[in-house]
Amino acid sequence: MRLDPFYPIFDSADWIERLVPLGIKLVQLRVKDAAPDTLRDHILRSKAVCDAHGCTLIVNDHWSEAIETGCAYIHLGQEDLDTADISAIREAGLRLGISTHDKTELNRALALKPDYIALGPIYPTILKKMRWHEQGLDRLTQWRGLIGDLPLIAIGGMSVDRAPGAFAAGADVVAAVTDITLNDSPETRVREWLAATR
Repeated sequence: MRLDPFYPIFDSADWIERLVPLGIKLVQLRVKDAAPDTLRDHILRSKAVCDAHGCTLIVNDHWSEAIETGCAYIHLGQEDLDTADISAIREAGLRLGISTHDKTELNRALALKPDYIALGPIYPTILKKMRWHEQGLDRLTQWRGLIGDLPLIAIGGMSVDRAPGAFAAGADVVAAVTDITLNDSPETRVREWLAATR
């Protein structure tokens, strides 16, 4: 499955309902610390708008809820892998993306035969406290050589201006978070991203 090169990540269905209609074709819902009913509501609302606009929805972490709500894709971090039931995810037919930060994590991820590999943070990020320093573009190129034809996603400190460098280094997809949500005009920024990745 070919993934769209622009991959924004949002922490609520509100963002997804607001911005997916602009032409986003790949999006992640990353909800942390929500009550089960609230989480389910965000997933169902996100799925509805994505289905209506031909957008692939990827649910971060909450694999059992993704299965229950009929989602097609799940993204797991390394900590999530410790508790996730990979066989249940596969039996449900979900596609799987996995975050990596070093070669040990990459080997662990590749053993699970994921549908994509994410590497980050490529640049310093303010999204969350990371124990990894910025990976840089050279690491992207290294990962490209190690994972073969698997889609490679660059995440962490990405902006419209930095995207061409990530693609040139070997990324198939660039993920963006705060570059959109902290922008004075998220709609304008999304349109700039779409123009830069088409």
